[in-house]
Amino acid sequence: MRTSRGRHRPVRGHAKAAGAGAVATAVLLTGIVGMSQASAALATVNMGTAAPFAVLGASTVTNTGASVLSGDLGLYSGTSITGFPPGLVLDGITHTTDAVAQQAQSDLTIAYKDAAGRSPSSATQYPLLGGLTLVAGVYNSASSMGLTGTVTLDAENDPGAVFIFQAGSTLITATNSTVMLIN
Repeated sequence: MRTSRGRHRPVRGHAKAAGAGAVATAVLLTGIVGMSQASAALATVNMGTAAPFAVLGASTVTNTGASVLSGDLGLYSGTSITGFPPGLVLDGITHTTDAVAQQAQSDLTIAYKDAAGRSPSSATQYPLLGGLTLVAGVYNSASSMGLTGTVTLDAENDPGAVFIFQAGSTLITATNSTVMLIN
């Protein structure tokens, strides 16, 4: 899932990507409702050629429901992408085990190691993201993370705001969940 910077356009759906791409896809989100955290500027995670991908999986990508992805959908080295349609890929291309997906997977691994090595912004664990409004920072959960409803990412008018989510195992999004980037 991904939203475009500076837009108020939510991306909705239920998509599950396997492999390093699943966690790294979650790498660019963040926050907490009513909490006025001072957000020290985080260094950007260089996504390289993986940047245009909304979902990039390693072994399989499985979608259930009417997901809408804004960006590329990719898989390397696996061969199974299912659930598109009913899922839609807007403003992007599907890459299944091709050279583009291979290079993106390599770049994603480098970005994942960078993001996974960052320290959380607070000691608070974030297993459930729905209903939260988050500012730029590093958020983690020792086990899984789940999104039902809407998580709002408030960039606080900083076009370089960085949101990192570190899930110990999986990121699961419910049908009709929304990630909304504002400000």
